[in-house]
Amino acid sequence: MFLASPEKLRSFGIIGMNQRNAGLISRYNPRHLFPLVDNKLKTKLLAQKAGITVPQLLGTLHYQHDVKSLKELLRPHDQFVIKPVKGSGGKGILVIVRNDHNLYFKPSGDALQLADIERHVSNILSGLHSLGGKPDSVMIESLIQLDPVFSDYSYQGIPDIRIIVFLGYPIMAMLRLTTHASDGKANLHQGAVGVGIDIGTGRALHAVQFGRTVLHHPDTRKTFSDLVIPHWDKLLQLAAACYDMTGLGYLGADLVLDRDQGPMIIELNARPGLAIQVANYAGLAPRVAIIETLKSIDPSPVSRAEFSKQQFCVQTGPQPPRTLHTRSSDNAA
Repeated sequence: MFLASPEKLRSFGIIGMNQRNAGLISRYNPRHLFPLVDNKLKTKLLAQKAGITVPQLLGTLHYQHDVKSLKELLRPHDQFVIKPVKGSGGKGILVIVRNDHNLYFKPSGDALQLADIERHVSNILSGLHSLGGKPDSVMIESLIQLDPVFSDYSYQGIPDIRIIVFLGYPIMAMLRLTTHASDGKANLHQGAVGVGIDIGTGRALHAVQFGRTVLHHPDTRKTFSDLVIPHWDKLLQLAAACYDMTGLGYLGADLVLDRDQGPMIIELNARPGLAIQVANYAGLAPRVAIIETLKSIDPSPVSRAEFSKQQFCVQTGPQPPRTLHTRSSDNAA
């Protein structure tokens, strides 16, 4: 492991926060389009209209007096996920995997009573987890079922796949694996493992936890060298289609593999983080530059995904991991 200077980071093509904000978000993401992805309910309805598979919506709550209807709303469902409509970074998401005698169990096995869930929902509505702390709404969704391919790579939760899409072209991907440290959530800041994924093949490249290289899952001990994500073409095509759906030139598409329904979109982000570069041991800048040189944007998401597979393919087989670690002051992750 080494600490990289700003000069070294630039040589790797690493994009920092300032460059991301000014050169990508401000330039390619019109502000009037932000509500399409900052509001998860709008994103879900937009995706459904576009024919893109998303988790089933079980219910919504918009006002504090709606909390009293929560018991009846949850009664038919043994499993569900509660989300703030305007939350970010995984904050405020509550996953329930079992309901038994009025006790609601989290993936960790911790039990909650209805009053605990009502309190959590009330906090969401008051804006505790929303962008800017403004009053929010609550979405209740069906729980995604773990695809067996990830059984040995995830701990008490559902992994997701973050794909960076630039002008409709998928340019970098990362698998986020849940851990005990992350409380079963696919959030890197909370301790999930980020695994860089080869755009060309869907194979694992490198893996990091808390910014440091790891060779195997910290809880299951399963090594990452043989990990290949199934349905990779479909996942890339879904991510590419999010550009047409939203009009955002630079976005992060978060997808999952459901055991029964296959690939689906769970969230879009107009300000995707940059830790994906560390997981891939590669910078975004060279890939952005390649897309910016194109004379026109192919209108077909399928064709754009295929272009990206050919252009950004890194390997045809497993490679030993390398290490890239940045100073926090460099703002690269």
